[in-house]
Amino acid sequence: MNESEHRGKNTDTAAHKAQLDPNQSVRGRVGGKLPAGASAAQRTGRAPHPQPTQPAHPQPTQSHTQPQPHHHGHALASILGPAFVAAVAYVDPGNVAANITSGARYGYLLVWVLVLANLMSVLIQYQSAKLGIVTGKSLPQILGERMSDAGRYMFFMQAEVIAIATDLAEVIGGAIALRLLFGLPLFWGGCVIGVVSTVLLWFQGGRTHRVFEKIVIAMLLVITFGFITGLFVDPPNGGDVLSGLIPRFRGADSVLMASSILGATVMPHAIYLHSTLVNDHYAPDEEKPDTRQLLRGSRIDVVWALALAGTVNLALLVLAANSLYGMKGTDTIEGAQHAIEMALGPAVGTIFSIGLLASSLSSTSVGTYAGSEIMRGLLHIHAPMWACRIVTLVPALVVLWFSANPTYTLVIGQVVLSIGIPFAIIPLIRYTRDRGLMGEYRDGLFKHVVFLLVAVLIIALNVVLVYLTMTGQN
Repeated sequence: MNESEHRGKNTDTAAHKAQLDPNQSVRGRVGGKLPAGASAAQRTGRAPHPQPTQPAHPQPTQSHTQPQPHHHGHALASILGPAFVAAVAYVDPGNVAANITSGARYGYLLVWVLVLANLMSVLIQYQSAKLGIVTGKSLPQILGERMSDAGRYMFFMQAEVIAIATDLAEVIGGAIALRLLFGLPLFWGGCVIGVVSTVLLWFQGGRTHRVFEKIVIAMLLVITFGFITGLFVDPPNGGDVLSGLIPRFRGADSVLMASSILGATVMPHAIYLHSTLVNDHYAPDEEKPDTRQLLRGSRIDVVWALALAGTVNLALLVLAANSLYGMKGTDTIEGAQHAIEMALGPAVGTIFSIGLLASSLSSTSVGTYAGSEIMRGLLHIHAPMWACRIVTLVPALVVLWFSANPTYTLVIGQVVLSIGIPFAIIPLIRYTRDRGLMGEYRDGLFKHVVFLLVAVLIIALNVVLVYLTMTGQN
């Protein structure tokens, strides 16, 4: 071979390599070698027939090598949602009654208690979300895997009682709202709440779960509008509100009221459910962001959602302190609504009732959802959602039929919820510190200690609340 032929052959080889390089940059090399699926021409460096142009469309065998962009992407907006569903538990009818009673009795005295309670709830709800994100499992599911059969059934029984007590408050609150709005008898109002909430639950899970989240968030906005409208009609004094941030009490009765507010803030079913919501947020075949992105997004989700819920609760207390202070009869929901009508007009009273109705519908749906997840995780039973709805609805309807004062049952319901809080918080503290479960994402020592202190405070206040209630001092 002469020199000119040798140069020509080298030129052809270089040109052929240049033609292969773009293809290699797309498919990539492993360990400096061509992929196993490379053609004979790519392995030998010789092409039997020149191919000057690429096909207009990729071949079917190549389609799986090209990653397709997901329609949701990994933006923050695609992560937000679960905490807003969990936040509905913080604006249920029980909280409405407690906040209005506190403001009407003590004015702005206990504003600081609400702020403290909301800060603690942010930590607890984020810990639940973190457990679900890192492990891919819910808190009830992890409990079901680690407990004996007897332990699982006993734990389920107390959790189911908690779910029934939760639904009791939600259904009664909704029935009262329907009576205030339309004059509907309490029992039939409870039936309407049960039917509508069951329809909402049809959207829960699978590909329609985002629809369920949007419905609940829309109701949360209605709740917000319904409960803060009075502040625009009769604005409070900013200085008086700020004065309520100074920690102090006014007699033993105000200590009890503070215990009621702080102790009832954290809802057991919201703790169980949040670890499920972060995973149900995505359809089974949907691409998820990586763990760090999910945790970062979940922090923002929790802060925004509970800031909104905390604002609603604070607005209720400030509304009562500003417009209802010293008025009698505000220790019931009907009395509070009547007092609002007297002070701010019938329009504001009607808007308040609409917010109460939205609060009931959304919170009872979320409570049933939590009960279903508790059953699935602890007993490994995938019961239909309508069956879970019936289990928690029937006791509430019985109370509405026989009870002369159904509002009083809200107090009993809060006591039952208080008993169930340690069963939810203590395992959460343990598991988020467990290296075997959480790996590199387990809680550090400082965060673990802070979480322990928060849990001790909440549990102690709930013990006080239960004791005072059972001894007739509440």
